[in-house]
Amino acid sequence: MITDRSYAVEPWCVRETHLDLDVLAQSESVFALSNGHVGWRGNLDEGEPHGLPGSYLNGVHELHPLPYAEAGYGYPESGQTVINVTNGKILRLLVDDEPFDLRYGRLESHERVLDLRRGVLERTCEWTSPAGSTVRVRSTRLVSLTQRAIGAVAYEVEAVGSRSRVVIQSELVANESLPEPNGDPRAARALKSPLEPEEDVAVGNRLRLVHRTKRSGLRVAVAADHTVTGPERTTTSSESNADLARLTVTSVLEPGEQLRVEKLVAHGWSGARSRPAMSDQVEAALAAAGHSGWQGLLDDQRTYLDDFWARADVEVDGDEEIQQAVRFALFHVLQAGARAEQRAIPAKGLTGSGYDGHAFWDTETFVLPLLTYTAPEAVSEALRWRKNTLDAARERAAQLGLSGAAFPWRTIEGSEGSAYWPAGTAAFHVNADIADAVVRYVAATGDTDFERDTGVELLVETARLWRSLGHHDAHGTFHIDGVTGPDEYSAVADDNTYTNLMARANLLAAADVVERHPEEPAALGVDAEESAAWRDAAAAVHIPYNDELGVHEQHAGFTRYQRWDFSGTRPDQYPLLLHFPYFDLYRKQVVKQADLVLAMYTCGSFFDEEQIARNFAYYEPLTVRDSSLSACCQAVVAAQAGHMRLAYDYTAEAALMDLADLEHNTRDGLHIASLAGTWMALVAGFGGLRRDGDSLRFAPRLPEMFSRLAFSVQLLGRRLHVEVGPDKATYTLLSGPPLTISHHGTPVSLNGDGPAVRTVPPVPQRPSPEQPPHRRPGAR
Repeated sequence: MITDRSYAVEPWCVRETHLDLDVLAQSESVFALSNGHVGWRGNLDEGEPHGLPGSYLNGVHELHPLPYAEAGYGYPESGQTVINVTNGKILRLLVDDEPFDLRYGRLESHERVLDLRRGVLERTCEWTSPAGSTVRVRSTRLVSLTQRAIGAVAYEVEAVGSRSRVVIQSELVANESLPEPNGDPRAARALKSPLEPEEDVAVGNRLRLVHRTKRSGLRVAVAADHTVTGPERTTTSSESNADLARLTVTSVLEPGEQLRVEKLVAHGWSGARSRPAMSDQVEAALAAAGHSGWQGLLDDQRTYLDDFWARADVEVDGDEEIQQAVRFALFHVLQAGARAEQRAIPAKGLTGSGYDGHAFWDTETFVLPLLTYTAPEAVSEALRWRKNTLDAARERAAQLGLSGAAFPWRTIEGSEGSAYWPAGTAAFHVNADIADAVVRYVAATGDTDFERDTGVELLVETARLWRSLGHHDAHGTFHIDGVTGPDEYSAVADDNTYTNLMARANLLAAADVVERHPEEPAALGVDAEESAAWRDAAAAVHIPYNDELGVHEQHAGFTRYQRWDFSGTRPDQYPLLLHFPYFDLYRKQVVKQADLVLAMYTCGSFFDEEQIARNFAYYEPLTVRDSSLSACCQAVVAAQAGHMRLAYDYTAEAALMDLADLEHNTRDGLHIASLAGTWMALVAGFGGLRRDGDSLRFAPRLPEMFSRLAFSVQLLGRRLHVEVGPDKATYTLLSGPPLTISHHGTPVSLNGDGPAVRTVPPVPQRPSPEQPPHRRPGAR
C-alpha cells in the first residue's frame, strides 16, 4: 500500500495540494498534456523552477552519432533523439518588479489539478513577494484533442490586499537549456541548441518563430496569439529575436482587480515544406483556434472526452486508488495516440524525453490493444505509420541478409536506433507484434479497406522475414534461431517460444490475407508457392517443451541453465542489469520481464489451462520484473491461473507505476505501456477478455477486494458493456446488430433487448507460486 502519496485519491482527477520542488520533475510528467502530435510537460507556467523543460512535436528529432567501442557490419550509424521544440507555454510574471518565483518570497498556497473529464490542467496559487505584495494566480492549460496543432493557456493574476504593478511576459522560447540527455558527450554536443533560426516575428499580440534542425533537417514553426483583459490602464508591447518572441503586458491592479491573458499556440513541422509554407500553416491554425475562442476550445475538449469516456471508462468498486489510476492511465494513453496521425506512439508518449523519445514493440503489444477496443481510429493511424516506414524496414532486412522487412527495435523515424544488437537487432518479435496488431484491428473493426491498403503489405513483408529467418531441419521442423524474445535477460537464443508462436500466427495471417485480397499480394510478387511455404513453416514451428518438468521452455534449453543465485542477490542490486554483466544474466535462469508468460496471453489458444498453471508456477520464481512491462502481463495470467490475490497486487503495481513513481524514473516521462497495462490487467485479467477470431470471449473473476468491475468495448460497429460482480457477470449490447460472445466457454447471444446474466464459476484452487526474494509485489 502506498502510504505517502503525492496526489489525493479522487475518481476523476489528479490533485496536488502543495508544491514539492524535490519531485517537480515527476509531477511535470504526471501533469503533461498531449494529443499525440503536440506534447507539453506539466512545467510551471512561469518556466522556472523546472525539473525538465519539455515541449514536443511527434516525430521531431535530431540525429547524433552512436557510440561503438568496435565497429561492426550492420550497426546503425546514427541515433535519433526527440528534441525540446520551441516552448509556447511560458508566461512569466513580475509583481512590483519582483519575479514570481516560487523559490523566493512566501508561497501561501499552491494546487494543481489534472481534470480527466475536461482534459485540462488547472492551477491556483497565492504568493507573497519578498517585498510583501500578494497576488493570486489562476491558470488553465490544454492541448486540444480537436484542433491538432493547438495548445492554449488562460493565465489570470489578481491583486490581494494592496495595489500591485503587474507585468506578464508571454514568450516563445527556442533552444532552452536542458540537462545532458545521456553520458555520451557526442550526443550531448549534437543536441545542444539543435534549432537554427530562420524567422522571428512579433506584430501586435501575435508572435512567431521558425527554426530548422541542424542535422535531421526538420523545419519547426510555432506561433502564438493573445487576448488580454484587464483594467483600462493595461498596455502591451511585443518584440522578437532569433530564439525568443515576447509579448509584454503591463497593468496596475487594485485589490480584487484581475489581469487575464488567453494564449493560443499553434505548432507545425515538416521535413519538406518551405519556411513560408510553415509560417502560413501555423498562422492558419491560429486563425481556426481564434475562431473557436478559449471557451470554444474548452467546450470541444469536454465533448471529445465525454464521447471517449462513454466508450472507454473502466469502473472499479473496492479500491479507490486503482479506480483513479485506471482513469489516469486511459487518459494518458488516449493523449499519446489520439492525434498522432501516421506518427509513432513513443514509449513515453509526449510526456518526457526518456528512451530518447523512441517507439518500441510496447506500442503494438500493450498500447494498441486498449485503443483497438476504445479508440480504433488511433490504431489505424499508428499502423499506417509502420507502413510508411516499410522502405527502411526492407533496407534493414536486406542489410541483414533477410527477405521482407525487419522493423526496428527502437526508432522515431523508421530506421534502427539501437546500438546494442543482442537486445535490438535480434529482437525480431517486433515484426510479429506489428502483424498481430494488424490482425486484431481488422477483426475488431471489420475495416477491409485498411486491410487491403495497409494490412496486406505489412503482413506479407513480415511473413517473408520469418520464412527467411527460420529454417526447416532434417525432420521438417521449423526453427527460428539466434533471437531475443521479450525477456532481455535471455538474448540471442534459439526457438524463443513467444517469438515462434507469434511468428506462426504472422505466417498464417499472411497466407489468409493473400487469399482474401489476391490483387494486392500479386503486385508484391506473392505467388501460391510462397503462400504455401508460409503455411508449411507455421505448421512445423518448433515450440520447446521439457517433458520431465511438464513446462514449456522460454527458449530451447532454457530449463537446463543454472538458476540465478537469488538468495545471494541483495535488494539494492535490482535491477540486475545495473549490477551484473549481461553475459552472466544470459547464461542463467532469470527473467527480466514476462516472456513465456506473455505468450500464454497473446497466444493463449496454444496452451490448455493446466499448462498455463504449470508454466506460470515455474516462471514466477524466476521473474524479477526489472521492466515496467512485466507486472500487467503477470497480472493477466495470474488471474487466469486462479491466483487472484497475486493478480490484484500486480495490477496495483502496473496501475501505480507513475502515480507512485515505483521505478523512480517517472521524471523522464510516463510509462505509457504500463499505463495501458492497467487496462489489460483489469479487462483481460479480471474480465477475462480474449479475442477468438473476430469474436470475443470472456472468463471474468474478481479478487475479493473488488465488489464490481465494469467496462465497455467496441467490436464491429457494436458497443458492449460488461459488468462483473463476485458471483455473476452481466453483458449488455448498448448499440449495433446482434452479437454472440462466449462466457467461460459457453456462447451468449446478445440482441440489444436486454442484458444477459451469467454465473461466474468458482476460482480454481492451486498452490500460490513463489517470487524471487525481495521481488514479490507490494501487498495491498
